[in-house]
Amino acid sequence: MSGKDGRGLVPRSVRITGWGHYAPERVLTNADLEKLVDTSDDWIRSRTGIRERRVAAPHETTATLAAIAGKRAIAVAGLDPQEIDLILVGTLTPDYWMPSTAALVKEAIGNTRAAAFDVMAACSGFVYAYATADAYIRSGMYRHVLVIGAELLTRFLDFSDRNTCILFGDGAGAVVVSASDEEGGGLAGMEMTTDPDGAYMIWLPSGGSKSPPSAETVRRGEHYVRMEGKETYRYATKTLATSALTAISRAGWDPAEVDLFIPHQANIRIIESVAKGLDMSMDKMFVNVDRYGNTSAASVGIALAEAVDFGRVKVGDKIVFVAFGAGFTSGAAAVEWTADPANGRRAASVAPAASVRAPVDWDSVDPMPARLTAVLNDRGGPPVPLDDVVPGEPEHAHRKVPA
Repeated sequence: MSGKDGRGLVPRSVRITGWGHYAPERVLTNADLEKLVDTSDDWIRSRTGIRERRVAAPHETTATLAAIAGKRAIAVAGLDPQEIDLILVGTLTPDYWMPSTAALVKEAIGNTRAAAFDVMAACSGFVYAYATADAYIRSGMYRHVLVIGAELLTRFLDFSDRNTCILFGDGAGAVVVSASDEEGGGLAGMEMTTDPDGAYMIWLPSGGSKSPPSAETVRRGEHYVRMEGKETYRYATKTLATSALTAISRAGWDPAEVDLFIPHQANIRIIESVAKGLDMSMDKMFVNVDRYGNTSAASVGIALAEAVDFGRVKVGDKIVFVAFGAGFTSGAAAVEWTADPANGRRAASVAPAASVRAPVDWDSVDPMPARLTAVLNDRGGPPVPLDDVVPGEPEHAHRKVPA
């Protein structure tokens, strides 16, 4: 590498060197949702595989979730935050339309030198950001790139609509992608697609330049996620499988060589259908949708970090992560793993807290939907003052969900 910072020379390989994730402490179970909409634990689990999902506390934002996951990935990589050259945040739920969430994350992780911008490809955002990071590093422009997928979807859900409010949760997953002077490993094959025929199958009708926010758009509920479930399901099952196979082919692999698939965690039935389409056993599919629901751009990052930390990935393994999202977008990456999974222990040194500087002349309204707050507090005992909660590591719900 040329220069003191290693920029300017094409590396011999580009590798994932760090990983981390964060999910808010508060759990929203299917039993809780039974109090909000006409549904049941059995109905949700049989159709989606989801038992619970996470809900951010009022003081948390997409940027704070992203910063915690990012700091953990940096620690696992054995780097100082100042060594990060570029920060990419995949999200469809930014703190603000401007500035970028990535800019806020830069300050929150203690970095003063990196470029930073957001990547908006919905649930495919993490995979698109990873591909972008790999390309920047291969060009010689940057040496270490922080890639984060982060979402705070519960603030964009109508908790009277059972078609959407049961599906989504909050969280963040991250990786550090680095230049290496060693040959081999890293991204071997990539596929990204976009099909605008599905542009309005999953969307937020208002808030953009086509339909700016107004009292009328709020009254009509046009700032909540809307989704055509059946059409999305059919397209997702087909596209996830074909995208994965294309990435595998470009890597020069046979599908049977893949050690682990890390699919977007949207719905267990979609994952099962993809496994069938790939002629793969579910044993090769990493699944955590039961504990987090659909966290959109955070989904693959969280699943990848957990897969490594749970011992499902070892050095030399061939893994494929694949996502599908609004747009319709899809992305798949075939990666040869090179990092020592034991490095994941370094994430424990990062406290589950982050701070983003607020504007001096403005304050937000309470971001928690009143009906959701009431349900979360209706569990017996005194209500928890969420503004004082220091989020912890993901755990299973303390309240047993009815079978």
